[in-house]
Amino acid sequence: MDGLRVKDGRLINDRPEPVSGISKAAALRRELKSSRSIRDIAGGIELAEQQKEMRDMMMDSFKSIKKR
Repeated sequence: MDGLRVKDGRLINDRPEPVSGISKAAALRRELKSSRSIRDIAGGIELAEQQKEMRDMMMDSFKSIKKR
């Protein structure tokens, strides 16, 4: 018997929970949506850091021009 075993005279069910195709598709969709939002947030953070670096570089160059 697949997924069943006998322990101490009792039948133990080790079979995985049955999952329908619709449930699998919904779980995959949820996972995909989550990964997209995480990727979007990471991209936004990276863009903000790049903009900050550019702003700092521009301010440094303006300060050096102003000193002359």
